Amino acid sequence: MRRNKFWNRKVEVDWIKFDSWKEAWFYQNMQLLLKAWKIKDLELQPTYVLQENFKYKWELIRKIKYIADFSYYDFDLKMQVIVDVKWFKTPDYKLKKKMFLNLIKDHNDTIFKEV
Repeated sequence: MRRNKFWNRKVEVDWIKFDSWKEAWFYQNMQLLLKAWKIKDLELQPTYVLQENFKYKWELIRKIKYIADFSYYDFDLKMQVIVDVKWFKTPDYKLKKKMFLNLIKDHNDTIFKEV
């Protein structure tokens, strides 16, 4: 069985490969909430641009992206929810999380959740 960089086992649910059983478990719970009409618009691995490409002198600096694990609209909260399922919080993740929170800070209809 293949493992990712944090020694988690890849798990497949509904023909979708997840990086860990925790992500797969969360996905299965979201499927139940979809069927119960508690949430809508479930998206896997939504991507957000934290910083666009730019040139510094003659060098192209590539954009910085943040890829969350899930995104959905919660009917009870009346908000968009962005979810990251984490076992380990790497320095790279912590930095991108801060940049992402800065990006959404003025969006009163969006919240970020760590599982």
